[in-house]
Amino acid sequence: MNPLFERLVDDAGLFPPTSLHMDEALARHRRDQESGNPVLTHRFLCPASRLAGLRRESFVPERIGLIVDTEEIPDFSDLPVDFVEVRLPPHTGLAEHLASGDVERTLAKLPPHVRLFVEVTPETHVGGLPERVGLKVRCGGMTPDAFPPAEHLGTFIRYCVDHDIPFKATAGLHHAVRHFDPSLGVDRHGFLNLVLGVCEAVERRDPVPALRSTDVGGLVRMAQAVPEQTAKRARDLLVSYGSCSTHTPIEDLRTLGIL
Repeated sequence: MNPLFERLVDDAGLFPPTSLHMDEALARHRRDQESGNPVLTHRFLCPASRLAGLRRESFVPERIGLIVDTEEIPDFSDLPVDFVEVRLPPHTGLAEHLASGDVERTLAKLPPHVRLFVEVTPETHVGGLPERVGLKVRCGGMTPDAFPPAEHLGTFIRYCVDHDIPFKATAGLHHAVRHFDPSLGVDRHGFLNLVLGVCEAVERRDPVPALRSTDVGGLVRMAQAVPEQTAKRARDLLVSYGSCSTHTPIEDLRTLGIL
């Protein structure tokens, strides 16, 4: 197993475009959990607004990432939450929240084992994040303007590497390799490109060429040639990414011969 892809994929089955019902999402997650595939984190991403629906089901995932879409973080002490992910209000900067102490106050509400990830735009540059706080970057969405240019994503990656900031990725990473989506008229980022972009930044090279590449064979060879220490460092920084499909990433890696 290539260490670049161990525990890489969070289960975002509740989110678009899959948008599974709670019972369907949990049934799929249970099958994945029983299969134990090492590419999956076996972390179930659940909006705070849907915790009541989760509690009504008989099956509870072994790990839960709580996506805060409510005004307050709800009580989750009865659930195995290890990540809490928050999104800043529109037109509000992370630097402002750090200066006001909002981030530290939010962190203080969480148990010591729970990590906090704050969603930012790729252009955000901040320092002085408290321990247990990382960033979250959106790589796509339902509209063309939700897909950041490779240059912006590359700048974000370099910043996180240079400042030792762990981060998660979300949305848009439907396949391993960058490709054109005719339905939206945009190039979709690939999760293989993202992982290799982080490796390039770790080795003090520009991550943008790796992010922009559509050379499948070249990307596979790059992945197979990444030194062990680089892979470890890259994955300490790129914690995971959320995928609405837990099957597609595994099949893509198998097709590419990486698994």
